[in-house]
Amino acid sequence: MQRIGLQVQQLDEVSRVIMETPTKRIIIDNPEVATVSVQGQTIYQVGGGTVREEGLTTQPSADDAKLVASQAGVSLEEASAALHESGGDLAQAIILLKQKGR
Repeated sequence: MQRIGLQVQQLDEVSRVIMETPTKRIIIDNPEVATVSVQGQTIYQVGGGTVREEGLTTQPSADDAKLVASQAGVSLEEASAALHESGGDLAQAIILLKQKGR
């Protein structure tokens, strides 16, 4: 592999890998991690371990809640609850509230 410029190195002391998206956190405990270097780029390869996911809670801003409340014709409390349910997506929160109002 070294002839084609590919180098692989095992990272032995990694105890946890955490990946975050806007809505969730993926945690891998006791993973097997290796670095693969090729043409000046380093790639991290993660395998094995115990995987768990956590939802990230987002706190909607007061301005977002006011906007959703005015557009959907509901209270600030209902708007905040809809924003939590929609993961902070304003348009989705408004749609949810309008569907509930039918």
